Amino acid sequence: MHAFSFHNPCQIEFGAGQIAKLGSLIPAQARVLVLYGGGSIKLNGAYAQISAALQQHHWQEFSGIEPNPEYETLMRAVEFAREHALDYIVAVGGGSVIDGAKFVAAAVPHTGDCWLIIGNRTQLKTALPLAAVLTLPATGSESNFAAVISRRESNDKLSFKNPLVFPKLAILDPTLTFSLPARQIGNGVVDAFVHTLEQYLTYPNEARVQDRLAEGILQTLIEIGPITLNEPDNYDARANLMWAANQALYGLVGLGQAQDWATHAMGHELTMLFGLDHARTLAIVLPALWRYRFTAKQAKLAQYGRRVWALTGDDATVAAAAIEATSQFFAQMGLSARLGDYGIDAQEAADGVAAQLIRHQRLKLGENQDLTPNDCRAILLTAA
Repeated sequence: MHAFSFHNPCQIEFGAGQIAKLGSLIPAQARVLVLYGGGSIKLNGAYAQISAALQQHHWQEFSGIEPNPEYETLMRAVEFAREHALDYIVAVGGGSVIDGAKFVAAAVPHTGDCWLIIGNRTQLKTALPLAAVLTLPATGSESNFAAVISRRESNDKLSFKNPLVFPKLAILDPTLTFSLPARQIGNGVVDAFVHTLEQYLTYPNEARVQDRLAEGILQTLIEIGPITLNEPDNYDARANLMWAANQALYGLVGLGQAQDWATHAMGHELTMLFGLDHARTLAIVLPALWRYRFTAKQAKLAQYGRRVWALTGDDATVAAAAIEATSQFFAQMGLSARLGDYGIDAQEAADGVAAQLIRHQRLKLGENQDLTPNDCRAILLTAA
């Protein structure tokens, strides 16, 4: 196990009705910006609960944060916060809104070019404090310090990480997910599943606790995934989904071992080029990448197959069957592993993603930093 440092300062309040605690947990003198996406928070009860919780606070709202939050929209939120001297952010939504809020938190006090925050190309000295009210479990953004931001005019979808944008507080109320469409639930399950695998499925590295944690998250998602689709108001299933998605990217799973993230690198480019849901890009890329990297990943694939899927046989047999079981699970969640099922030409996708990776200088990907843009092109061609 490699050496590591770990710190997570986020206070988590989990369970039904926890939004009511916002009023006492946010400083009374704070001038609050409530940031959200569309109108769903007014349908699922979150907006009314937040209004009640913040009735003693000065607060204003900014809506319209998109899935895959756009830099241009976020900069309007930055100007709005500056104009009204708002100094505390409450992000209400899923990973896109929370990621966007992290950027806004960093950008409001920033004096330079805010686009340079993305990709960690400029130093941050401070950021506004941030609370997250989660309504769509998927990314774990509510209690980590990473964010992904898009800029459509330049075809960029890039990340940044900074401890200054760790949420101070996260409210996780499973009842807020009851009204989510099946598509979003399926996406959320697969997103959390792949987040876990990106950190876990590399090569054996004697990180036994982390491996067992990853395997527990994966098994939980396999167990409750179908229930979350078929029984939208099943509190226990939604609670376990919300917590599994949180723990997938809380920071513990990947400690002390190499991580992959090549699937995400390619997936981000597919989203930018074709507008495909983030989770759907992951469902396409991951099985294809595993087949392409079968020899390098065989030992961990076999471990995964035996422990998570209860498969038997020699390593090669179990590893191959584990890939198929994963693809079938994605299909059960409503996500295909084939580009053609989304009307996307594999050659166009492969060439486009390779070109984008080169433009973004993502020239060495994977746990061994030996996956080139040409390899990524070859991977996508197999996912026709």
